Amino acid sequence: METDHLKAIDVHTHVQRSTHATPDTPSEALTSMAQYFRTTPKSYTVDELAAFYRDQNMAAVTFTVDVKDAPENPGQPTNEEIAERAHANSDVLIPFASVDPARGAEGVRWARRLIEEHGVRGFKFHPTAQAFQPDDRAVYPLYEVIQEAGLPALFHTGQTGAGAGQRGGGGLKLRYSNPIYLDDVAADFPDLTIIMAHPSFPWQEEAISVALHKPLVYIDLSGWSPKYFPPILVQYANTLLKDKVLFGTDFPMLTPERWLADLEKTGIRDEVKPKLFKENAIRALGLG
Repeated sequence: METDHLKAIDVHTHVQRSTHATPDTPSEALTSMAQYFRTTPKSYTVDELAAFYRDQNMAAVTFTVDVKDAPENPGQPTNEEIAERAHANSDVLIPFASVDPARGAEGVRWARRLIEEHGVRGFKFHPTAQAFQPDDRAVYPLYEVIQEAGLPALFHTGQTGAGAGQRGGGGLKLRYSNPIYLDDVAADFPDLTIIMAHPSFPWQEEAISVALHKPLVYIDLSGWSPKYFPPILVQYANTLLKDKVLFGTDFPMLTPERWLADLEKTGIRDEVKPKLFKENAIRALGLG
């Protein structure tokens, strides 16, 4: 991917609709999440996402979330479709895959195929939605495949809009997404690039500690309007973590326009913004 002309690289976007599906009534989960973000529920195909980001003069990492026992949804794009359509829009899109660790050995084989046959450029994990603790040794064979391929792994951390407002939070358990569990992963897989997604409420200091201590651990700033960033996160983004923070939105729940406008309401320094918007992502994603 040619990056010189890009204004930014958004490392965290979602696609929820297959190119073979027609727009339909939003699901309860999508509606609840939109309410959490105070926006209108809207789903995008990979090609629609590409067109949007091309107009923004930005690139984007995009993915879905694989949950093994979720009800089958023919309107949901597969990892393979995301990779295929992202490669067709390779000027602006970088495809990540998602494999639920609950798939075990089958999931490890699937991850290898997605890398070798479909050219995915990283993997997305959602410990809360997928109900696993990241430092569980049963997941390590999956990490081994990703590290061997030299690809990054992006983990949801902190509170989530998934299940928010639903009965019992949709049954989802927040504790799985404490970023401290990624410290073991970073220690045991020292050549694996790890991206901790989102300001990690209520565990922001744990996330900062892991990112400071482990050289290949980054923090993406998606999923929150920057005007709500904790002061300690802004402090470290301006100083010791200025090479470790990444621009991300959680699109379509947050748009780049809103995120960038709200960034101006923070104390993020102008000299840090080129790193935040693009330079750090080029390094973390291996684009250079």
